[in-house]
Amino acid sequence: MRTWLEVLVEVVARGAEFATVALVAIGALEAAGRLVWQAVHRTGTTQSKREIWLRFASWILLALEFALGADIVRTAVAPTWDDIGQLAAIATIRTALSWFLERDLSSFEEGKKA
Repeated sequence: MRTWLEVLVEVVARGAEFATVALVAIGALEAAGRLVWQAVHRTGTTQSKREIWLRFASWILLALEFALGADIVRTAVAPTWDDIGQLAAIATIRTALSWFLERDLSSFEEGKKA
């Protein structure tokens, strides 16, 4: 039973890590494509570049959630105190990053409405 659980945990964690990498890659490609498009057509304004950054930030936020999920799944099976401490540190850092990115996204959206 324990072996199957460990295999399942590893598969789920690797899947979440794959999703993390895929989300960052998709966001980076989209942002780079938009920046190149603006450079070629000379339509880039500060506002449009900020919109690209914020859209990329939203991809990163989603990727951070998947990365944290992978860490939680790995730690769920027979964690040591060291594992729990590492997870707490990682979760704190990722939560802080998410909070700041989310705050920037919200303030930008409010600025667009005004």
